[in-house]
Amino acid sequence: MVQPTHFGRYSVIRRLGNGGFAAVWLARDEELDAEVAVKVLAEHWVDDLDVRRRFVEEGRFLRKVESPYVIGVHDSGTTDDERPFLVLTYADRGTLADRIKDGPLPLAEALEVIENVSSGLQELHDRGVLHRDVKPENVLFRSTPTGERAMLGDLGLGKSLDKVSRVTMPGGTPAYVAPEQVRGDVLDPRADLYALAAVTYAALSGRPPYSATTLAAVLAVDGPPAPLETVPAAVNEVIRRGLSKDRDQRWPDVRSFAEALHAAAEAPAKTRRLTLNPWVAATVAAALLGGAGGYLGWQYGVQHQTVRVMDKSQALSVELPREWARTRAGDGWQPQGATSQLPGLLVSRDNNRWTGSDADVPGIFIGVLPTGQLPSAATLLVPATCAASADQTDTPSTATVKYAGCPAGMTTYERVKQFGEKLVRIEVRAEDAAQAEQVLDSVEYKPRS
Repeated sequence: MVQPTHFGRYSVIRRLGNGGFAAVWLARDEELDAEVAVKVLAEHWVDDLDVRRRFVEEGRFLRKVESPYVIGVHDSGTTDDERPFLVLTYADRGTLADRIKDGPLPLAEALEVIENVSSGLQELHDRGVLHRDVKPENVLFRSTPTGERAMLGDLGLGKSLDKVSRVTMPGGTPAYVAPEQVRGDVLDPRADLYALAAVTYAALSGRPPYSATTLAAVLAVDGPPAPLETVPAAVNEVIRRGLSKDRDQRWPDVRSFAEALHAAAEAPAKTRRLTLNPWVAATVAAALLGGAGGYLGWQYGVQHQTVRVMDKSQALSVELPREWARTRAGDGWQPQGATSQLPGLLVSRDNNRWTGSDADVPGIFIGVLPTGQLPSAATLLVPATCAASADQTDTPSTATVKYAGCPAGMTTYERVKQFGEKLVRIEVRAEDAAQAEQVLDSVEYKPRS
């Protein structure tokens, strides 16, 4: 394609890119002395009246929204060869797709991007417009006096809500499109919400949640995507709900999704510091990590029956039944004798109930202890109500106490294990003694260098 010199009063600088229906050029508004992006209908579509109509309609949709988070249309016109063009806000810092090619974004950065995009998307919805093609390529960045801003662009598939309420056609990008959009169902804003959740997943993982490459493959997707290992469990849950195949199970709107995502990421771990002897019974010590907040890294085990869970530092990990991992926290703890927080992890069916020695809640607590010598099993304190059933065992690298039926129906293991020069405290509580022992033996401590 030969580079044109002008589109009306806009002098062309260089081409920014090509799409299926249009080319985008960087140009300068000679009257206002400002850089703009000019989107021009491709030559081979000039005689297609439907494509031409959709191109012009995009400009009308964008003009409905005066938002700092949506690419704006400043002007329109026609080239010398009768092709329509739109003059758009120039996003000078590339796209989200460009950035995630290099890997996932840090959580804080991804949250800021999604917050910006969700604001723009909600404003579209508030004005009766669906985007229908939210994806990383359509998330653009623009310089601001204080940094940059993420913006939503390219409404080539956009439709007004009154039109999609009557009829819609399949369309969208397979890796990000909602199932109902592929089926050609009547759409509402929850289709865009699904795409936004998929973009959120991609920003945090560097890849889309599913590997669908065709629209037909979207309908074959079964089950939630693999959980992200580098974000709090609560963030995973927010994204997973946004990606529900049944739109009635998703968040009610984009604003609700964005607010839930922010709350899940910002909720502080309910960490409590102990001033007790390091060998105190972990039924009390497990209170250090509080409720369900905090960091969770995890991987599925054999046939998805188990998960391997890591703490925030990724030093501690354990493989345990998936049904146990309903609440988890892993931001660390500070036992007596430590001058700062050490790695710690609590995973159970109910962290709020875990702290009671009489709570019949399966789960595990793991915490690194201050440097010291391995104690004997006799020094590991056991709740008085459980002492009668306690069995003590010492090996060169472990001190272990097991007590059964305390609380009723449960088996509890208390252990201090030596990993190199470090000691790690472990408590496992389970309904099945063999299962408790298996979980206990799966604990690993591998500090990251």
